[in-house]
Amino acid sequence: MAQSALNTKMNKSYKSQPTTEVTELSPMQKPLVALGALAAVILLTAIVSVADWTKGTLFIIGIMLGCALLYARFGFTSAFRRLVSVGNVQGLQAHMVMLAVASVLFAIIFNTGFSFTGAEPTGNVSPVGISILVGAFLFGIGMQFGNGCASGTLYSLGGGSSSMILTLISFIAGSVLGAYHFTFWMGLPSLPPLSLNQIPGIGYMGALVIQLGLFALIYWITIQIAKKKKPPMMKPLPTTVGWKKVLRGSWPLFTAAIVLALLNALTLAVKGSPWGITSAFALWGGKVMMASGIDVSAWGYFDGKNGEALSKSVLTDGTSVMNFGIILGAFISAAFQGTFKPGKIRPGIAGASIIGGLLMGYGARLAFGCNIGAYFSGIASFSLHGWVWAVMAMLGTYLALFVRPMFGLSNPKSTDSIC
Repeated sequence: MAQSALNTKMNKSYKSQPTTEVTELSPMQKPLVALGALAAVILLTAIVSVADWTKGTLFIIGIMLGCALLYARFGFTSAFRRLVSVGNVQGLQAHMVMLAVASVLFAIIFNTGFSFTGAEPTGNVSPVGISILVGAFLFGIGMQFGNGCASGTLYSLGGGSSSMILTLISFIAGSVLGAYHFTFWMGLPSLPPLSLNQIPGIGYMGALVIQLGLFALIYWITIQIAKKKKPPMMKPLPTTVGWKKVLRGSWPLFTAAIVLALLNALTLAVKGSPWGITSAFALWGGKVMMASGIDVSAWGYFDGKNGEALSKSVLTDGTSVMNFGIILGAFISAAFQGTFKPGKIRPGIAGASIIGGLLMGYGARLAFGCNIGAYFSGIASFSLHGWVWAVMAMLGTYLALFVRPMFGLSNPKSTDSIC
């Protein structure tokens, strides 16, 4: 009776259900905060010395991204899983807010050519073909096995999730394998890169109107799903009051969504291209292969800029330094919250993490990106491939939910009080 009453109460208050609640927090891990701050200063100094302040700025943006992701536990994997399993739409609604804000900012930047560094802003617009259909589907399966997407792997690793070490290593391995097979997949039938702004007479402002309409429609659909499914709500994250909540407490999901959109637009204005993650994994793996005596520069994927990066320090690669920043930002944030507590890895979780990482790495190469480069930055760039990625990754999630329990991974249930 008590459980039923709780479910009923939560369902009735669905629209205003908060994602944080004021409660007692864990003690701050001050030594770890100091260690993280020191590491950030040292790494920033190294990046500026080896590269320049543009890369140093991207590293700082990466730190801020890591903070935003961890403070809100902002999920792409969990949002898809909750939607498909029980109809919880809170995560997807946050995605729509994030994408809407980013699309507005991207449209302004593309339309005006605005840049802080003089780099011409270029969106993540990629072909739509068999490779993205297969790649995004595999990525959708992989992120449910690995219990995290590309951004989730980085911030969870920084936040103290031990299993993410295995996920990241296998993610890199899968990226290298995808790079090895890249030429084959690019030879399969495909449409050219397509963007909404290419529609005659539309332009970026017209594309923005169309896209905002799509976000509004999807948001409305999520409300109807929630009314019909009456899903359990997300478990509120612990927070505090006043200015302390910025560093010590958790952030509301929509707050993080807006911050992530702002930081992606800032990345575009500094780097000349939007936020991405997984190209760095292929680079890191390629460097390891080169050091082992395997010449990957002959592979099709490493033509052009990708190949040039092989001979340079990773500190000169914008995506790499942002990834380092995300891990470090999440580490510092977890230490502020007192939640950095790595634990043991169960065998089932270890197996799922390795398989998930391999699938995500391979899938990301085929699909021209991950949940960030293809989904977030792709859609914000008005690219058709971003929308296709979302659909195929959702289908992959649906399939993965049937297999997750075999590895000891649980799925949300409609009878849960929270998910």
